[in-house]
Amino acid sequence: MSKHFTSVIANSFGKFASKAFPTPIQNFINKSYVKLMGLDMSEFKEPSTYPTLNKLFTRALETPRALPKDEDLFISPADALITDAGTIKDGKAYQIKGMSYSIEKLFGEYHKAAAGWLEGGEFMNFYLSPKDYHRYHMPMRLRVHSLTHIPGKLYPVNFPLLRNMQELFIENERVIIECEDSQGRMHVLVLVGALNVGEMVVSFEERVRTNSEIREPDHYTYDDLWLDRGELFGWFEMGSTIVTFSQKGSIFPKVAINQKVSFTDVVGKIL
Repeated sequence: MSKHFTSVIANSFGKFASKAFPTPIQNFINKSYVKLMGLDMSEFKEPSTYPTLNKLFTRALETPRALPKDEDLFISPADALITDAGTIKDGKAYQIKGMSYSIEKLFGEYHKAAAGWLEGGEFMNFYLSPKDYHRYHMPMRLRVHSLTHIPGKLYPVNFPLLRNMQELFIENERVIIECEDSQGRMHVLVLVGALNVGEMVVSFEERVRTNSEIREPDHYTYDDLWLDRGELFGWFEMGSTIVTFSQKGSIFPKVAINQKVSFTDVVGKIL
């Protein structure tokens, strides 16, 4: 089966972004991107220090951000825009107001039970634009039970498509991470691919190879893998979306739709 055109575009852009050009040209590319996209580089190195555009996309913070002292606070996993948030009802969540989708279909075959456990729980959509910090961190301390990489298309996840394309998240490539908290309550983190996302990197699972020749889901399980709140667990190589799902009664969200949030901002209370 041939690759979908969105994957071909992403691969082509990825090759360009990963190429180290001669220093004067690379400096021009980096500075032009910073200016064009309006990147705030105050927490990062100078644009000229990144050897490729991809290194600029996936830039690390120069100084770690302080986490809230209260450990019962659920933090934003990334710098992002909240495109929707709410309660999971009848097995459905929303990619944006008025555009629902089945979380069972989103999660895939390996996480059907999780979809049932999350009924009545909370979801939050975090959209990372091309100008945002692209690394993602744990919103709370969680034990990772399993991960599934589901190959798919790479449609953009911008507002026009969120509003007009049914089941956009289900069409796109994604990584499903099933977890539980210290009280045994279920949480699922979903990384959704998008156009020009060369790869979604998961730091604790090097076998995940997104935007590749893989055509069937790959599933991995873990015995005792705990990740702390704020811990880095990967990055997008361009903008995309993270969706968090939490079992009913485990968190109380404190966000508004269209709210801009940053990694370490409080977006909920852990109950």
